[in-house]
Amino acid sequence: MDVAIIAIGDELLLGSVTDTNTPFIAATIDRLGGRVVYSCHVADDPSEIYSAIGLAMSKADLVLTTGGLGPTKDDITKEVMCRYFGGRMRHDDAVARHIEDIFRRKGLPMNDLTASQAMVPDCCTVVENAVGTAPVMWFERDGKVLVSMPGVPREMRYVFDHEVVPRLRGYYDISSVELHHRFISTEGISESDVNTRIEAFEVSSPLRSVHIAYLPQTGYLKLRMDAEDAVLLSEAESLFCKEFEEYVIFKGDITPAEALLNRLREAGLTVSSAESCTGGNIAHQLTLIAGCSDVYQGSVVSYSNEVKMHLLGVNASTLDSYGAVSVEVAREMAEGVALAVGTDCSMATSGIAGPGGATPGKPVGTVCIAVKFPSGTVSDVYHFTGGRSEVISRATVKAITLLIRGLGCRATGLS
Repeated sequence: MDVAIIAIGDELLLGSVTDTNTPFIAATIDRLGGRVVYSCHVADDPSEIYSAIGLAMSKADLVLTTGGLGPTKDDITKEVMCRYFGGRMRHDDAVARHIEDIFRRKGLPMNDLTASQAMVPDCCTVVENAVGTAPVMWFERDGKVLVSMPGVPREMRYVFDHEVVPRLRGYYDISSVELHHRFISTEGISESDVNTRIEAFEVSSPLRSVHIAYLPQTGYLKLRMDAEDAVLLSEAESLFCKEFEEYVIFKGDITPAEALLNRLREAGLTVSSAESCTGGNIAHQLTLIAGCSDVYQGSVVSYSNEVKMHLLGVNASTLDSYGAVSVEVAREMAEGVALAVGTDCSMATSGIAGPGGATPGKPVGTVCIAVKFPSGTVSDVYHFTGGRSEVISRATVKAITLLIRGLGCRATGLS
């Protein structure tokens, strides 16, 4: 099943909204055993949408569109669908009742533009949208299918998972397709180096017999291994982890923060953080994960020297001798927050995220990181590239992965 995805909306082309729908759809199609062969962003312009549909239909068996629906768009996409598939607009009583029910439950008046969403092309099958007012539309032509879905991510994900995918399984008879995946995250080795070393294996090696996708993340490299043969995939995963043992930091389709929490739980340890240049981003990444409170106890964002001294116990003499951006200060921050919060482990960052603040010998991107373990504290200075947000993200990931490495990786699936 070859699939094309069209994301409709001026806001996507202007960069004011990030398209999260296309990656979500692509990942789901991949799990179903399909293949995304084409995707694009297109403006809220009838001629542009029409051309995009024609191109997508020529390339794929299934076309999935998001956006261009709803009262603010004046149903531009519906009119284009009528032109492309042939037909005219009709009033759908079931859609109208559904919209009225939603507004009645919210206690809101319904205007004419919202009511107009009950108008749908007579050449489509209407698919229920239980979480929104914009109807989902299923079109068929020459053995191919186009499904038009709303662009609001929450609505799109719900209707795609609960309504569209079940219909696709029946239409394309893909219920028996099962593609297995394994995820491995590495640090300290480039995508090209991994690929070169894998290519050096003999043709019969499991690593040469599975598909490997390289998924670069900020601060580390995630790889996805795909195969229909689960046994072969398991052998390839084991071989990879053995060959790249020094670079593997965790396994599974999880984030570094999730991997760290897993490791801490297994070890029965707690953690805290003291952050200067990362401004609480370590805490943010950990607290994004439900249930983190059993191991993550708290954070001190110590941006000023006064806070470093008064809340974390950093010595004034250390600050005077080495400066706030130093491994010595970072070590005292890590040890201070662990003592103040009462945790076994901790992470601390102090650096220059930019764009200003550089000093002789300490350019923008300089970050000192310290990690405290029950057995002692380690620290080092790092130099990260990129703008302010990227330096913060890279420093955050580095602090987390340093703690993961120091604690070992058994909880992340590695022996």
